This record gives sequence, structure tokens and C-alpha cells, in this order.
Amino acid sequence: MKLLVTGGAGFIGCNFIEYLLRQDRDDEIVCLDSLTYAGNMHSLAAALRHPRFRFVRGSIADRPFVMALFENERFDVVVNFAAESHVDRSIKQPQLFLETNVMGTACLLEAAKTYGVKRYHQVSTDEVYGDLPLDRPDLFFTEATPLHTSSPYSASKAAADLLTLSFHRTYGLPVTISRCSNNYGPYQFPEKLIPLMISKARRDQPLPVYGNGLNVRDWLYVEDHCRAIDLILQRGTPGEVYNVGGHNEKQNIEVVKTILSALGKPEALITYVQDRAGHDLRYAIDPSKIAAELGWQPETKFDDGIARTVAWYQNNSPWLDDIESGEYLAYNEAF
Repeated sequence: MKLLVTGGAGFIGCNFIEYLLRQDRDDEIVCLDSLTYAGNMHSLAAALRHPRFRFVRGSIADRPFVMALFENERFDVVVNFAAESHVDRSIKQPQLFLETNVMGTACLLEAAKTYGVKRYHQVSTDEVYGDLPLDRPDLFFTEATPLHTSSPYSASKAAADLLTLSFHRTYGLPVTISRCSNNYGPYQFPEKLIPLMISKARRDQPLPVYGNGLNVRDWLYVEDHCRAIDLILQRGTPGEVYNVGGHNEKQNIEVVKTILSALGKPEALITYVQDRAGHDLRYAIDPSKIAAELGWQPETKFDDGIARTVAWYQNNSPWLDDIESGEYLAYNEAF
């Protein structure tokens, strides 16, 4: 098969490409990425040496470009990771999130419909469900939970999900959607909690924690997520949504203290800052549907995953240094 992976120079996308290339299959993988600030070609260094991989630079919101690419390549499968994803940025620049996450998805769906793609998969987020109260640990997000977004980011992802499902109902396009909890692991851009804390702690800089740090997230190791998407592509039912969660609920402050401990840094580095506007209290996913239908279960416990993640950033400090210095942007221009 020929797969198009959009946003493949980003965090989850590059891990998914790496995962696919490790499989004993003959799939050809084309990565499409516009290389905005969160795209990093250093993250695709190994893939670029692989004979079954090819990189194309471009925007999913550029309709003529996307239609021409689909006409030339005739993809069998599309996996859309491409998205603006940082909540804080969406609060400051909501229009940008609509252009990429909604209009970009619309371009991909139209191209997939026009050129007979056999499976279109939309990678979404548990943030489309809003949040859960901290005092109700018995409550979880299921695929039937109503959409109730809190930020321009989550609203744009919910809109993309609904648009994706409409293409299935109206045109019969074989689509699937996965909604995942917070991912962590190698190659994550250091604006997100875990790599940001690692980056600052290694330089003995203050670690900013929103509010009281008691907000709860369900953490999913990125390789477990990649395996779930692969299973959905192979055996998922068209028109269905699958929640993918890690069974690893942690308070933000717990995560930060775990990172400090792993790096041998003092908790005195923690600095509490003004809370984010509309900050969701708790995310918790019920992944029983994907477990029952596809046999998927998260394999990575948080203690193991965070240890591997901290070790990766320690062992790959040049990757982080290049982002912090901005060098990676100059490198991206070669593509």
C-alpha cells in the first residue's frame, strides 16, 4: 500500500513513521509536512535513509497542491496528524487553528473522496470532550460522550472530526477517527509539559506550573498510540471513533516532580504561575471499545515510559539544543 502521513515531521507523526518502517511490510510512505515551527526534519533523519520513505513539503490547506499530489500519487491510505496543537497558541491565534485544523482537513477529505482513498484516518484528541470534575474519578470519556470544547484548539479538532464523519455519511468515504489522551515520548516539541520541564530542569531554570498543578491528565506513551492507529487502519470499522487512553492518570505536579527526581534536580525549581484561561480540570479516557473490537491495550506504564522519555532527551541533547537555539529551522529550509 501507499500511505500518506501528514504532519509526519511533528511529534506523533514521526514516531508513527518510524513505527511503520520497523514493520515487516512493503508499504510505501509519503510524508507531507509544511514544516511550521513544530516540524523538525532532524526527527526524520532515520526515515530519510529508508528506501520506502519519501518527504514532500507543503500545506494540507493548499487545495491545488493537495489535489495535484493525490492525482499523482494515488494513495491507498491517508493518516492525518497535521494540526496546530498547542492550546496556549490557539488562545492567542485562533484563526490559524481554523485554517490548518478545519480547512486543511477539508482539503484532505475532498482529495481522498475524489481519488478513491481506501481509508482516511483522522487523528484527534480527548480534548474535544471538554473536561471531567476532579472529585469524580469514576467518570471517563467514552465515544458517546458529547463534544464540549474549551479552547479554540479543541473546537477546531471537534469541527474536523464532525467534518470527517460527514464525508462518511454523505459520500461513503471510509473514514476512522482516534481520540487519544496526552502523548509523551521521544521527539516531542518542548512547548508541551514533559519536554518543557526536562528542557528547563536540565538548565536549572524555573519550571512553570499552571495554577496549583492539580489538573489531571491521562498519559499515553507514543509507541502505544502508534500501535493503536496501525490496528485501526488494519481492522477498524469505517465510520467509527476509537478512544485511545493510557490508564495513566497523573496530576501535572506529580509529573513535574517525577521528572525532577529522574534528573536529580530539586523541587525548589518549581514555580507556580497564573492558570491558563479555560484550563480543563481532568481528562480520562475509557478505551474499552478499541480493546474489545481490536484487542488493543496500552503496554507502557507511566513510570517506565517517563524513565525512557527522560533518558531519550538526555541521550539526544543535540536534538533539544537545536530547537532551543533555533538551528533546526535553518536545517528545515534545505527541504
